[in-house]
Amino acid sequence: MISNARWHPPRSLVLGLASLLLAVGAAEAETPTPGTPPQSPALGDTLPSFEAEGLDGATKHIGYPKGSTTILLFFLSGCPVCHKMIPEWNRAYERRVEGLQVIGVLMDREPPGFFMAMPISFPVVRSPGIDFLRAHKVNRAPLTLRLAAGGIVKDVGLGQLDAIRVGEIFRR
Repeated sequence: MISNARWHPPRSLVLGLASLLLAVGAAEAETPTPGTPPQSPALGDTLPSFEAEGLDGATKHIGYPKGSTTILLFFLSGCPVCHKMIPEWNRAYERRVEGLQVIGVLMDREPPGFFMAMPISFPVVRSPGIDFLRAHKVNRAPLTLRLAAGGIVKDVGLGQLDAIRVGEIFRR
């Protein structure tokens, strides 16, 4: 007897296998492969002072003097997640405590009209270059760093952060 009926696995088996595959994929995504650079600076790392070009074309010195706290906001003009972070950063910048230095670091060349379409409240400089970024583990964007005097990393926010987390990083 010939049957046209097909065997269908139980739904629970299909869901179980799908969950297992997703879990394995997520674990692999979180585990850095040997030889790949770290995703971002770690707590206690030091980011040296640097020279960068401001949007006005003037060279700016970015330093971390004694008694200071500096927030560096690394972003790309073509990054959709960065576009979501900029309004959060703007709000935090507008509410910042006196004496908190906040600087955006643009990691690419913006298209014409970018700053008209995407208003930014905080000062922005252009990244000193890919070698600087790689040397200091700035391999993804957006990246929010809080630095103490001497450039010591005190807090790191990688990717899209909610308003509460941004507020934690912007504390003095």
